[in-house]
Amino acid sequence: MDLLTAILLTILIPSFGMLSNLVLRDQPNLRDSMTLVLALITFAIVLVILSVNGNDISGQFTLFEILPGLSIAFHVEPLGLMFAIIASGLWILTHLYGIGYMRGNAEDNHARFFASFAIAIGSVMGIAFASNMFTLFLFYEILTISTYPLVAHKGTPEAIKGARTYLGILIGTSIGFQLVAIIWTWTLTGTLDFTRGGIMEGKVGATMATILLALYAFGIGKAALMPFHRWLPAAMVAPTPVSALLHAVAVVKAGVFTMLKVGVYLFGIEFLSKTGASEWLMWLAAFSIIAASVVAITKDNLKARLAYSTISQLSYITLGMALATSLGVLGGGLQIAMHAVGKITLFMCAGSIYVATHKTNISQMTGLGRAMPITFAAFFVGALSIIGLPPLGGSWSKFLLMAGAADTGQWIMIGVLMASSLLNVAYLLPLVAKGFFLKGDELYTTRAESPFLVWFPPALTAFGCLLLFFYAGAIQAFLAPIVVIP
Repeated sequence: MDLLTAILLTILIPSFGMLSNLVLRDQPNLRDSMTLVLALITFAIVLVILSVNGNDISGQFTLFEILPGLSIAFHVEPLGLMFAIIASGLWILTHLYGIGYMRGNAEDNHARFFASFAIAIGSVMGIAFASNMFTLFLFYEILTISTYPLVAHKGTPEAIKGARTYLGILIGTSIGFQLVAIIWTWTLTGTLDFTRGGIMEGKVGATMATILLALYAFGIGKAALMPFHRWLPAAMVAPTPVSALLHAVAVVKAGVFTMLKVGVYLFGIEFLSKTGASEWLMWLAAFSIIAASVVAITKDNLKARLAYSTISQLSYITLGMALATSLGVLGGGLQIAMHAVGKITLFMCAGSIYVATHKTNISQMTGLGRAMPITFAAFFVGALSIIGLPPLGGSWSKFLLMAGAADTGQWIMIGVLMASSLLNVAYLLPLVAKGFFLKGDELYTTRAESPFLVWFPPALTAFGCLLLFFYAGAIQAFLAPIVVIP
């Protein structure tokens, strides 16, 4: 199988999953089994791409050339391949979890739900393998549109309002800022191709580069950079599998992935360092890290607290790019993987608690850990990884980000990352303490875990947080070519 065929299959197979869900809407077991098989095939094809290409940067495969320097084209490079592995791998677990959640919680419209889910994964594959900003933008917009029905899934006034906020901010920022930046980049450079070392050198001055980077940074609304972050808490009205999709598998990861691609392949980290064009972004990311963490502490609703946690954790990746150093970029890339596995664990645990007890507020969960020890233990492991404590994967990404900050003499940024970890402790660990060590109004004396397909996936991803600690070096080595200029 050649690379182009494999890439196209990773996009088309999830799209076939959309059709199979709609055709088999009245046969739930066959429908969900078919989607699981397609998810497994998609992941297998991504692994084939990994075995064939490794961490090399392949040539460009052009499907259509619209104008000179403007084409729909794909390639394979380490950052995109890592993103594709994460998204396709977690799709399998999220699908299994989604089956357990949707059935256990008696949700309606399963076929529409899983059809939209499949299209979202297909668009993520397109984003991951896009070889230029134009192709990435097209799939970026498909991802936004395909996830709108998921946010609005419950059909309540609150869900419709949240979905409108979600769509309005993401479409508004991408059209109002990102598209302008893309057109401007093409006008200035004559190309939108992702190129090691960037395409701006010699064509854009420091002031113009700063303005252009601002258009990209605010236009990539999925990165949830303040002040364009409100869509993310608004989207928490969706079922928990959607929250897992938004926060770990697809949407927010597509945002910060795009942020890294823009910094590394359009601007170039040496160009950003030399011009200082990203320095303002570094400070804005630092503000987002602290501000979102402080807001998270005030939230009693568990999903709302995790939503603001995500805003904070995403800004780590933006900070890594804005540091304009190799270690910062590698730390940001590593954070994509570590945060994906840690945060999906936390959201799945939140859903497990809801399915079993219909409790949504942390204040209602005192003593619940005795009845749901697996769910709460998985939450504890995921929380420790997000905090950045060894021996869990999240510790390495924070270490690299701090090393990147030290490499550029940004000592305040090291303080920001350390303060963020302490704030993570303040808003994540109280749930574990309340659940295991305090007695609530209700006395939990028997096990009351959620169904197997709801508690098993987060238990598995919690174990993944531990495994990633030992494979962080391999992931860093895999990503190394993106910061090495040939």
